[in-house]
Amino acid sequence: MEENVVLTARGITMTFPGVKALEDVDFTLRKGEIHALMGENGAGKSTLIKCLTGINDFEAGEIRLDGIDGPVKNHSTRDAQNVGISTVYQEVNLCPNLSVAENLFIGREPLTKLHTIDRKSYNVRSQKIMDDLGISVDVTQNLENYSLAIQQMVAIARAVDMDCKVLILDEPTSSLDDEEVEKLFVLMRRLKDQGVGIIFVTHFLEQVYAVCDRITVLRDGRFVGEYPIAELPRVKLVAAMMGKDLDDLAEIQKDSLENVQNNPMEISAKGISHAGTVKPFDLDIHKGEVVGVAGLLGSGRSELARAIYGADKASTGTLEVDGKQVKINQPIDAMNLGMGMLPDDRKAEGIIGDLSVRENIILAMQAKRGIFRLLSRAKQEEIADEYIKLLQIKTASKETLIKQLSGGNQQKVILARWLATNPDFLILDEPTRGIDVGTKSEIQKLVVKLAGEGKSILFISSEITEMLRTCNRMAIMRDGEKVGELDHELSQESVMKAIAGGEGGEN
Repeated sequence: MEENVVLTARGITMTFPGVKALEDVDFTLRKGEIHALMGENGAGKSTLIKCLTGINDFEAGEIRLDGIDGPVKNHSTRDAQNVGISTVYQEVNLCPNLSVAENLFIGREPLTKLHTIDRKSYNVRSQKIMDDLGISVDVTQNLENYSLAIQQMVAIARAVDMDCKVLILDEPTSSLDDEEVEKLFVLMRRLKDQGVGIIFVTHFLEQVYAVCDRITVLRDGRFVGEYPIAELPRVKLVAAMMGKDLDDLAEIQKDSLENVQNNPMEISAKGISHAGTVKPFDLDIHKGEVVGVAGLLGSGRSELARAIYGADKASTGTLEVDGKQVKINQPIDAMNLGMGMLPDDRKAEGIIGDLSVRENIILAMQAKRGIFRLLSRAKQEEIADEYIKLLQIKTASKETLIKQLSGGNQQKVILARWLATNPDFLILDEPTRGIDVGTKSEIQKLVVKLAGEGKSILFISSEITEMLRTCNRMAIMRDGEKVGELDHELSQESVMKAIAGGEGGEN
């Protein structure tokens, strides 16, 4: 291995049934550096980490570690830990009902001569470990008495005490506030100074530029490039992650949408927030308007929508619907106010796989009516037939189980569910993810048509081009905060620069 390198991965390839998750991926980690692993959803970050840590058994390529002759092939996380690779995840996998010291030494407790656990010894050793890392805790107290940030630091301290050469931090800051993040960064820099190589996985651009030395970008399971932090302005990082070349931007022809700024207001959110996920934001949407929400995955796009809809109860702020202030504590409140929401994860939050197409379509309408006003079977069939025809849902029958349909047709069924309630305001979160180009085009045209009929739509997508085709305006999200809006000068370049932060994409 070259000097100062602690880990190299070369040509890593892994295939899941029908999907090439990683193809010929390279990664290099140096001693005493914090290295960001970046990429959009599905880029292959988690898969690569699982290959490094023995969870995934990759089919081609090799991993080498400093101090070990020949390639390393881990078959479990214990194997990985034994050669010096440790991982700390967003969800802390320690035991909150045990003390800090007990958590530090689980599975490797020091013993007395009588082969009983030497509690005095591990309490003393634990306190020294935490003091040396600058973590101010009483190690005899239960872990649950401390904040999530401290719990993550304990997990990191455990990894360091097990002589890790490589520390992988997988989204460790997602649930932390700014002050807690800075404490974690202090610890990361201290470990960096001690020569530990740190792989930092995060969706927060600000944090990458605050603490990292290098960035490796993956896209669609492939290696895009490795860059020193000083040589990759944010706008170029966004371009690398999204696969767009800012020097060769195609002109997007958007369908003509009537200027709706003078229409009455449908939704007016003021200071709405949700603790830990999205900071207070203002957002106005006029009748007949399509407002996009743009940002990288993890920027707070979905959280903004969920706070409006009541899927996550808002912590602060006020909401007006059609000029009247309302209180939305749960989704049924939003539904009764004429709202509908197509969630981004159709399998987990959208379809009910063991119900028929008909049953899935009438679900929201029946929920609004309540259990004492059941829709007749004849009415259910009439509604299902209407929307199967309207949206051209390809199904053998309205009684076919929805899980037997293609992804695109499942998406149409969920859309039909909400259209059947005749909503005034519709939230569409990634409505075209994972579906074919033809169906995408149909849904985009339908969005424009619905807006033309006076419905207000909040449209969230990872694909800037489809938002440019459908949206009048775009709200820009970054790191859980709404950082601006674009209207008159909507272009791929302006949106990407806004997501990256700053018109010039400065660091």
